[in-house]
Amino acid sequence: MRAAQKTRARFASGAAARACRVAGVVLAAVFMVLVLAPGCGRTGAYDLLEGSGGSGTGCGDSICGSGEDCASCFSDCGLCAGCGNDSCDGAETCGSCSIDCGQCQSCGNGACDSGETCGSCVQDCGQCASCGDAVCGAGETCASCPVDCGLCASCGDGSCAANENCFSCPIDCGQCDTCENGFCAPPEDCLSCAADCGVCETCNDGVCSPATENCFNCPGDCGTCTGCGDGICGSVESCASCKQDCGVCSFCGNDICEEFESCSNCNADCGECNPLGCLEVVTCALDCIDLQQDPPDFSVGCVANCIAAGCADVQFFVDQMLDCAIQQLGECGGDPDCILAECDSELAACIGANCD
Repeated sequence: MRAAQKTRARFASGAAARACRVAGVVLAAVFMVLVLAPGCGRTGAYDLLEGSGGSGTGCGDSICGSGEDCASCFSDCGLCAGCGNDSCDGAETCGSCSIDCGQCQSCGNGACDSGETCGSCVQDCGQCASCGDAVCGAGETCASCPVDCGLCASCGDGSCAANENCFSCPIDCGQCDTCENGFCAPPEDCLSCAADCGVCETCNDGVCSPATENCFNCPGDCGTCTGCGDGICGSVESCASCKQDCGVCSFCGNDICEEFESCSNCNADCGECNPLGCLEVVTCALDCIDLQQDPPDFSVGCVANCIAAGCADVQFFVDQMLDCAIQQLGECGGDPDCILAECDSELAACIGANCD
């Protein structure tokens, strides 16, 4: 009786009372994850990035300067007449009109070579200075700046066309090698690498906008791509487009405490753990559980991280309490009051356990 009185007194606060009332519902779930290691796994901020480069001095600075023209620097001077008609005509080249003629063979070698500009080879020369201003300028195209101009019409047809690349159309060409390293670095943006840069601002508004959104860069609006959910992370799947197969976009060591990261599995990003007491562990676990669902829906990784935040003594007393509760589930039929009455002494010991 004295133990029961002590228990009721210690649970007088609102948070403690809530923990008691739902303890019977979640005990089994928490017990299942006591021995599981914490999940590892990310979200990054949306960041429009700029780059520069080109064959002529100043090319890519948004100014059509002396010595520049549509042939030598269309990113500054605009496209030459006929460029963009889907036909690589006469004077057009891969350098002056990549949207019609495709990328030059040297594009993608890591060096912004002579003849390449930010308008014709984003991979090597970076994005032009004006890219990301929400205006599709005279020298911008769907191939060089889809974040302003929208995706090219062929993007999403399953074939990586000559004028497409990993930056302009990752759904067809696959992500660039630098994507999914935890850092949103030029020329990555929300369309080319949602895994590092986060989804674009319009994503998750409930409307799939075909001009800039598809199942790869915005599954929240457009649904998942074909093959997502088959258990295999394919070449054109990512943590941003298909968590079910590829896991979450969380990278330990990028100074961001991301989804499923915690002090227990990534203190480099989330800081050192402050050991929790038994009641704090239980309350933490409750926050991982949606009691509005029947049966309750919960995150195993979240609950595991809560358990891992307790010191050895706390984990022992949590385990002792849950052992008792599990044994009483059949007799009590999941009734929290019944379970608490049967496991009164174990619960009292758990409440008194702290990491001092």
